[in-house]
Amino acid sequence: MGKIAFVFSGQGAQKAGMGKAFYEASETVHALFDGAEALRAGTLQQCFEGTAEELKETQNTQPCLYLADLAAAIAVSEAGITPEGVAGFSLGELPALAFAGAYSYLDGFQLACARGKAMAKAAAEHPASMLAVMKLENSKVEEVCKQFQQVYPVNYNAPGQLVVAGAKEEMDAFSKAVREAGGRGLPVAVGGGFHSPFMDEASKEFAEAAKAFDLKKPEVTVYSNFTTEPYTEEVRDLMMHQINHSLRWQESIERMAADGFDTFIEVGVGDTLKKLIKRILPDAKVYNVSNMEEVAKVKEEMGC
Repeated sequence: MGKIAFVFSGQGAQKAGMGKAFYEASETVHALFDGAEALRAGTLQQCFEGTAEELKETQNTQPCLYLADLAAAIAVSEAGITPEGVAGFSLGELPALAFAGAYSYLDGFQLACARGKAMAKAAAEHPASMLAVMKLENSKVEEVCKQFQQVYPVNYNAPGQLVVAGAKEEMDAFSKAVREAGGRGLPVAVGGGFHSPFMDEASKEFAEAAKAFDLKKPEVTVYSNFTTEPYTEEVRDLMMHQINHSLRWQESIERMAADGFDTFIEVGVGDTLKKLIKRILPDAKVYNVSNMEEVAKVKEEMGC
């Protein structure tokens, strides 16, 4: 049997009720959420009862999803399943780093708050949206992007799926160009043009905020979205660059497979990463955990 990895959900997966099952079942998670609530009043209400519109706002999404992801990882770990490596999709990299010991859980929550605030500010100043392009080769999507002034390929998710970020005034024309090329575009439920030059100011602002925290090399291997390599001591720099550079998810998962990982557990909300990994590695064993029932199911199926 190969190695087990936890993969942490990213922005777009958020929904009301996230993390509540773990909050009610785990003392560790309960304390984490209560600590977060003390730092940012209203967080529990947003996690458990927030509207779709409220949760789509980046300054809300990121702190809440951070907690939901980390809660799921804690619950799976408390069930006796221990990963040898982790990765997180975009925002998911923050709870992945916290779980791996790069900083404390509540410091990570404050980092998620700072990241969400900085990215929301940049999104307001540079209106943009994101579109998942299906059914086209990456090279073709990149070619179509070059026809526009401010449309960038940003999330290299899986074979046949590349997400782009673009200025709002260009996205209708870009969508049309994608259809004419034989592809299909699906809007991504986020509030800005992430992982692109639209986020340059956010990257700098986040890096400045991160100076206030004690960051160290993770104790568990964490694969970086930015480099696809394991994190080193340069935690702040990697986190900063991830915000305004392309997210190389497919390459990261392929690198993990080359390093011996064949079992992946998506921790957080939904099963988006599970689906992507099955497309990248059809023979891998992939699970997702969003509640205690799914924790029990994964434990049984893995024979733990």
